[in-house]
Amino acid sequence: MSFNTFGRALRLTTWGESHGPAIGCVLDGCPPGLAISEEEIRAELARRATGRSRHTSQRREKDEVKILSGMFEGRTTGTPISLFIENTDARSRDYSEISRQYRPGHADFTYDAKYGTRDYRGGGRSSARETTMRVAAGAIARKWLKQEYDIGIQGWLAQLGPIRTDEQRDWDVVDDSPFFVPSTDIVPELEGFMDALRKSGDSVGARVNCRAWNVPAGLGEPVYGKLDADLATAMMSINATKGVEIGAGFDSVAQKGTEHRDEMTPEGFLGNQAGGILGGISSGQEVVVSVAFKPTSSLRIPCRSIDVDGQPIEVVTKGRHDPCVGIRATPIVEAMMALTLMDHVLRHRGQIGT
Repeated sequence: MSFNTFGRALRLTTWGESHGPAIGCVLDGCPPGLAISEEEIRAELARRATGRSRHTSQRREKDEVKILSGMFEGRTTGTPISLFIENTDARSRDYSEISRQYRPGHADFTYDAKYGTRDYRGGGRSSARETTMRVAAGAIARKWLKQEYDIGIQGWLAQLGPIRTDEQRDWDVVDDSPFFVPSTDIVPELEGFMDALRKSGDSVGARVNCRAWNVPAGLGEPVYGKLDADLATAMMSINATKGVEIGAGFDSVAQKGTEHRDEMTPEGFLGNQAGGILGGISSGQEVVVSVAFKPTSSLRIPCRSIDVDGQPIEVVTKGRHDPCVGIRATPIVEAMMALTLMDHVLRHRGQIGT
């Protein structure tokens, strides 16, 4: 098995490589009757797209998604929904020099170890290009959650390198920001930081936070199907993720129990250190997730490595790459939140028979 499928009641299978002719997915388990269009999905894809600003990869894919199945007269039929996108701006020649080289920080070495072969063109299957289909499928899940339960989802770039970006939070400006930050005041500082970083040829990591509200209490299972465990799996499956926190996360280490426990009153909870999940089951509060992304490993700065024969070499990675992958990660994190929540809602509905 190669484990390209995510979810249980709602199952997403993605396929395709960064520099192959196309990428696609099959979303199985979506209930019938949901009105969704290619234009609505493209709107979500445009949020994730490269080339939004000078601070992201300049690969420019049109991402003209096509719905091939699972729809009739503009509504879902309950059968598998197949989505398809052609790759139109791949430059495989940029990667010819690394066909026999292992790039540090990439999956080159591990793919060879697992499969005995690898697609070196832009990383092949391990490329962030694959996340395009998650965002496409997430657009469907997001609309269904809003329509059926009024569940809303909001992601934002909470930290770029050493700069915390969300001390002021204006949710209305996030989507218009080149960085997906909830403040216009911080943008000039981020612009200056990224300009200097790009000039140096280096890269940096980032933190993306995501919240979901109007999530009903009772989603998740007490042991192996915990909502927070499935959210962690979803977020860790995104390229370059190195850490996931639920609620207070690692800050819990320094907290006392009197600070961390979320006291309850007849009017509701007095805090949300648990991130909206208790014992693996949603509490009805906001579900809050934080995701840490590592710095981009594709750099023009020379570094030491080995080739496929184990000989020492110097590697310089060419091509078009994000100096910070976290800048474009917000729509991806939102999509995985939506897909996980919809999967759990469908599982819960099946359990209680509604």
